[in-house]
Amino acid sequence: MKPETEDEVAGIVAGATGPLRIVGGGTRNVGRPVVGEVLDLSSLSGISLYEPEALTVVARAGTRLADLEAALAKEGQRLAFEPADWRGLLGLDGHPTVGGMVAANVSGPRRVQAGACRDALLGVRFVDGTGAIVKNGGRVMKNVTGYDLVKLMAGSWGTLGVLTEVALKVLPVPAAAATLVVAAEGATAAVAAMSAALGSPHDVTGAAFLPGEGVLIRIEGFAASVEYRADKLEGLLVAHGPVRIETDPDRVADLWQRVANVSLFAGKGGDVWRLSVRPSDAPALVAALACEYMLDWGGGLIWALLPEGEDARARLGSFKGHATLIRAAEDTCARIAPFHPEPPALAKISADLRARFDPKGILNPGLMG
Repeated sequence: MKPETEDEVAGIVAGATGPLRIVGGGTRNVGRPVVGEVLDLSSLSGISLYEPEALTVVARAGTRLADLEAALAKEGQRLAFEPADWRGLLGLDGHPTVGGMVAANVSGPRRVQAGACRDALLGVRFVDGTGAIVKNGGRVMKNVTGYDLVKLMAGSWGTLGVLTEVALKVLPVPAAAATLVVAAEGATAAVAAMSAALGSPHDVTGAAFLPGEGVLIRIEGFAASVEYRADKLEGLLVAHGPVRIETDPDRVADLWQRVANVSLFAGKGGDVWRLSVRPSDAPALVAALACEYMLDWGGGLIWALLPEGEDARARLGSFKGHATLIRAAEDTCARIAPFHPEPPALAKISADLRARFDPKGILNPGLMG
């Protein structure tokens, strides 16, 4: 089924008697496999409203992310949260879509400064599990439920409703950018360097660590400001290792695309885990995992490459944070819950929300369970 309008989506969902597997660009097959009839949203595409002066764009869920970014670039604007492209990591083709980006709450390295995808969301339109069209947030969208559905839908992976349209805040592209590369070795030294940079007054927009390459610290803004802040940060970070400053725009962009897209693990065998933790806990957790890894968000995000079939949570035991299995074989995803188990109280809230918005239990059932 490949609807072209929101009304068609509503009709399909209302008439569904069995599970629906919601697909956008088919580039993020995270979670347990969903057995059901495919609801392909790729034809529900197009930018329905773009007001550059208001820093606002509204796009249908099936819109290719590349098309949206191209339209923004023509006006010197961008999605500040830097959405990642995991096709290389997951070994998939297809085209990432706006709806898939929001459903997965995909947020790149700039999250440390600009916030997550959900923080840029102004409004959503979606079809719930009964076939009703729901609108929430935005300039002319009415809250009809009492829930902050804008926040709920980001990261719900299509289990609460079928996204049909989203409104997003956009920001201007800075005039210049620079990346300081610090030759730190090991997670402890890397987190110390990143914490020093993020704790400075120099408005860091990226802090990552690629083992073997070093710590990456990004600053953006007006050219004179970037030059000034790079000089100040160099003086601050030299205590953590030799510092090199990269200012070539193409090389700076390439460095951060590699971080966002987790290119370090693309094409490598093994299972990929994503851990959201306190930055200060990252060195000990990396040591316990004893595997290939990289850090983002100042150490608050650990990407780990484990042997096939191994459970990162079992290796770590109890820890503060959550671990998500991003890439693994289907039998591994059937045995190990890809999404971190929720505490009982939160699990009850999640179950109640799904019962409220998908009473028939037909929207990506089992994907997150």
